[in-house]
Amino acid sequence: MKPISKVVHEIPASGIRRFFDIVSQMKDVVSLGVGEPDFDTPWRITEACIYALEHGHTHYTSNYGLLELRKAIADYFVRTEGLEYNPENQILVTVGVSEGMDLAMRAILNPGDEVIIPEPSFVAYKPCISFAGGVPVVVCSYMENGFAVLPEQIEAAITSKTKAIWLSYPTNPTGAVAPREILQKIVDLACKHDLYIISDEIYDRLTYDGQHTCVPMLPGAYERTILLNGFSKAYAMTGWRIGYAAGNPDIIEAMMKVHQYTMMCAPITAQVAAVEAIKHGYEDSEAMIEEYGQRRRVIVKGLNDAGLKCLMPGGAFYAFPSIKDTGLSSDEFAERLLFEEKVAVVPGSAFGECGEGHIRCSYATSIDKIEMAVERIGRFVSKLK
Repeated sequence: MKPISKVVHEIPASGIRRFFDIVSQMKDVVSLGVGEPDFDTPWRITEACIYALEHGHTHYTSNYGLLELRKAIADYFVRTEGLEYNPENQILVTVGVSEGMDLAMRAILNPGDEVIIPEPSFVAYKPCISFAGGVPVVVCSYMENGFAVLPEQIEAAITSKTKAIWLSYPTNPTGAVAPREILQKIVDLACKHDLYIISDEIYDRLTYDGQHTCVPMLPGAYERTILLNGFSKAYAMTGWRIGYAAGNPDIIEAMMKVHQYTMMCAPITAQVAAVEAIKHGYEDSEAMIEEYGQRRRVIVKGLNDAGLKCLMPGGAFYAFPSIKDTGLSSDEFAERLLFEEKVAVVPGSAFGECGEGHIRCSYATSIDKIEMAVERIGRFVSKLK
């Protein structure tokens, strides 16, 4: 039998999944590993879906998605950011942000084009680029700079083959929020070198200190930015798989063309639920975000008290403490912690080589479980001294 695709063969399986597979076989594990809300989807959103099913909303939608949802998304950006997107041709509803990432890469990349990615970063970014024939170019961010990549690092990585810069703030896995002035300088570089910007802002609502900076609202960014967002995190809708892309109509049309042939449309029932979420789910979302904020303070204090240096994340629901002083690699630390103390975390190396020396701890779980986990982590770290 002939071999499978070389590109697919050479991309490693997700490091996150390996630990989840181990955890699924163990009892009494306290998990700080899962990157999804522990809340159920608010009832008003679920009820909207049920009502749609009961009234026969079970058919295809436009390839772009329900116009009602696209209008609601456009209204949201006018209301929150002062950004105007035409719902007819500047917004595409996708099957989660994950599909949006794939579509964006396939729409803009030619074989050999380079995309600059700050790391540590979400595990899917580099594979999406590679699957589309592109070349990921990694730029490391560090704890010393609050895990915000520096513009001069981006500029040093730009070559004649560079096609785009990938940004994601707040960031998974570090929880970093880049200052507005840094983002503006990166936008200026994109303008100078005529580059696209991919801005994954799925955690925009989960910004705890100050105001979230929406990249396309920065001077020079609007025309060249593909904005990716969705409903998974702020509305506890991970399993509904609803995201969207917004941007230049030519880019959105190109993304829609790929979407049209490979996916057709996002599920109509989930789209109806998303309409309810964006129109009437604000208070439910705010209540969850407030709870995350409380958990954030508990886990950061607990990790520092346990002997792991940890910055206060500005957004998302992840802490990314350093484990360098333990002398263990991030894989060794995570595996031993799991088997010796039954606490599941994700090794920082799962998010790229730049994440080595750290672990990701999700605080999308109850405060009781967080307190139990950091107590066990403290006990584990003390045994290493």
